[in-house]
Amino acid sequence: MLDLDQVWRQAREVRPLVLLAGYSAYPRRINFAKMREMADEVGAVFMVDMAHFSGLVAGKVFTGDFDPVAHAHIVTSTTHKTLRGPRSGMILSKQEFAAPIDKVVFPGIQGGPLVHIVAAKAVCFLEAMQPEFREYARQVVANAKVMAEGLAAEGLRIVSGGTDTHLMLVDVFAKGMLGSEAEKALGEAGITVNKNAIPFDVNPPMKPSGVRIGTPAVTTRGMKEPEMRQIAHWIAEALHHRNDAAALAKIRKQVWELAEEFPLYAERRAKAQAEVRA
Repeated sequence: MLDLDQVWRQAREVRPLVLLAGYSAYPRRINFAKMREMADEVGAVFMVDMAHFSGLVAGKVFTGDFDPVAHAHIVTSTTHKTLRGPRSGMILSKQEFAAPIDKVVFPGIQGGPLVHIVAAKAVCFLEAMQPEFREYARQVVANAKVMAEGLAAEGLRIVSGGTDTHLMLVDVFAKGMLGSEAEKALGEAGITVNKNAIPFDVNPPMKPSGVRIGTPAVTTRGMKEPEMRQIAHWIAEALHHRNDAAALAKIRKQVWELAEEFPLYAERRAKAQAEVRA
């Protein structure tokens, strides 16, 4: 778990110009209100990268002390991941930083805009404003909690003991394999994860001790807690039989059957099928 008291001591010692928060593989929330207090005390600009969890902010799962937009001077984010938009990004800031940020971005870093991506972001932001998006964000976290519990019940160590977010970090080295080996086996079983370092990892970055697993994509397809328990079981089975091609193929077939029950663009597909029948 992140030790904010230690961060505070280090901030007082170093007195940074920018205090930067954010994460891509941390399964817990961060108290951004407390970090803003640190930044104000040492005279730093407080910046948060919320690329991974911006959908949980927009969906009002992260509120109060855990809402970076309410406390940071500058917030950066991608628009995909939990926000479910196109592969792109955005920068939010207090008014005092707007002009210098704009000056650096264009023409210093960014060239001509991709207008189709601008349009896609507009759709993404509109969706994020709807009541249904809050339910999606809530379900993402509920699904992650259940999946983490399911993996733990199967004997896998979950870093920090669980999750408060959309993801979990699983220590597979404790089961005698590298994260790269687990990633490959799960890929052959039809389950996409990525190898990832864990805290105090003794292995190199390309062959780390863990894998990172998230729930936004399966939640978007409409899956809920029962499916998370099933997927957790398949993950454990695939890792246990990681050198058994037949076992992995059997799991892959079951994964495919589940995916067929929760098709992408289900409403659009149903409408198209109705038009064909008509």
